Amino acid sequence: MSKSILYLVRRLCFYLIAGFAALTLNFVIPRLMPGDPASIIFARFRGKLKPETIDAMRQSFGLTDEPLLMQYWSYIKGILSGNLGTSIAYFPEPVSEIISSGLFWTIFLAGLSLIIAFSLGTLLGIFIAWNRTGKLDTFLPPVLAFLGAFPYFWLAMLILYIFGFSLNWFPLSHAYGNEVTPGLNLPYIFSVLYHASLPALTMVFVSLGGWLLSMRNTMISTLGADYITFANAKGISSRLIMLRYAARNAILPNLTGFGMALGFVLSGALLTEIIFSYPGQGYLLLQAVKAQDFPLMQGIFMTITFAVLAANWLVDIAILVFDPRTRK
Repeated sequence: MSKSILYLVRRLCFYLIAGFAALTLNFVIPRLMPGDPASIIFARFRGKLKPETIDAMRQSFGLTDEPLLMQYWSYIKGILSGNLGTSIAYFPEPVSEIISSGLFWTIFLAGLSLIIAFSLGTLLGIFIAWNRTGKLDTFLPPVLAFLGAFPYFWLAMLILYIFGFSLNWFPLSHAYGNEVTPGLNLPYIFSVLYHASLPALTMVFVSLGGWLLSMRNTMISTLGADYITFANAKGISSRLIMLRYAARNAILPNLTGFGMALGFVLSGALLTEIIFSYPGQGYLLLQAVKAQDFPLMQGIFMTITFAVLAANWLVDIAILVFDPRTRK
């Protein structure tokens, strides 16, 4: 087995252990809290349900008088079969169906915004660091850092008020118009992109400065290395030095940060989804917390955890490609 494959297998084993620990905590913590989901629903109906129905509800939520190890085994089997339990806030809908309903919109909005902000910020950081005496380096980083310091929700509401309410250029809420039919058709696709424009612009606008400054600072440090001086002395073209020698090494910290951010995409852009009334995981998580919906919270936390672990493993693969030192 080559060293590269051994490295990836070792990292995968580490993430599997971390995932197992997260699943165990996800099982134990709700059971340490006072009360249970069945009692919450029973109290919500204020005597309209018969007392014997609470036992049936406990069974549906997987809360039995079995030993804790047997409950844990049933919990693991349910997860492996895709059964994440029954939601309280959306009773009697299964948690898996509720999560899948908001998963697409979260991946589309937050994922697309993250990729655009990372790509644009990284490219601008490379260019500005290479031309660090230019006017763009003097103007752009301080402006983006200043704008990024504003509260995110304030910028989101300001953009919504100007471009949505005052100018009426963009819709104020929802993921697509009521006049279109969901499906693979051009009116629906254009409506989805049109409704996502303002939320995506806000998320890109806020995070762009961080990616740019991070890449610029790392790139400047890399440009002072001896191998860059040697490459210049050999007469290698400036474009090749900038992209292949400097940027390839400087991008590694940004790539690690991108992996972490990519994993947390599934948590949803909570404030964005609230301000723009956009469906997604963040909005579902808020509803679950408000309704004390433990099964739904467990399902969302589990989804976020495994997304972060999977994204980090993919970053390990990318670093293996970009950095030859990891192959040794």
